[in-house]
Amino acid sequence: MRLVLLGPPGIGKGTQARRLQQQYGWTAIATGDLLREAMANHTPLGEQARAYVQRGELVPDELVNQIVFERLQSLQSFILDGYPRNLSQAQVLDSFLQERGQPLHAVLAFELDDEQIVQRLSGRRICPQCGAIYHIVANPSRAGDQCERCGAMLITREDDHPDTIRRRLAVYREQTAPLMTYYEQQGLLHRIDASGDPETVYQRVLRVVSPEGTEGTSPTSHPPSP
Repeated sequence: MRLVLLGPPGIGKGTQARRLQQQYGWTAIATGDLLREAMANHTPLGEQARAYVQRGELVPDELVNQIVFERLQSLQSFILDGYPRNLSQAQVLDSFLQERGQPLHAVLAFELDDEQIVQRLSGRRICPQCGAIYHIVANPSRAGDQCERCGAMLITREDDHPDTIRRRLAVYREQTAPLMTYYEQQGLLHRIDASGDPETVYQRVLRVVSPEGTEGTSPTSHPPSP
């Protein structure tokens, strides 16, 4: 199975990718992790990416494509989380996969009201000392405003302030609108209602991608509730 997961930050794509990997063995690939790994290992592509990051610039599409394709070379099945981010990347990915005779099976677009995403992300609290992550509702620290591991005072990242989250969501919508249209025209796009707990969302995902026979059904704009 070859999948692309689309959705704004904080919607739970990574959680669903890991569940699919655990159940079916499809390799989950988060492009952010790929970039960090390439830089940490000082690979030639990683060193090129580092130069852009150190200057505070976005890593160019061409370089991101190369890093992703290098990882895909040895894989028959995969789940891409965080890539492609724009229409150009999607078109290049299609060309790469078509040359290998391994086209995508489905694209899952996770959808949730923006204010629900703001609530999810703005509730995150980070330990600046050990890196532990908490959530004031879903996973609060047993030590209150302190990290239960090391005792440091928890902080809210700048990226997790409500106004910052809303700006990030606006940018995401603008970038991915053409991407959604592109995959919808190919008949690959499946819209997934991302409301509810992770298990509820996972059952919706399985209706689309389960090897037991549901993959390949017509994309649905409004999946029924479990």
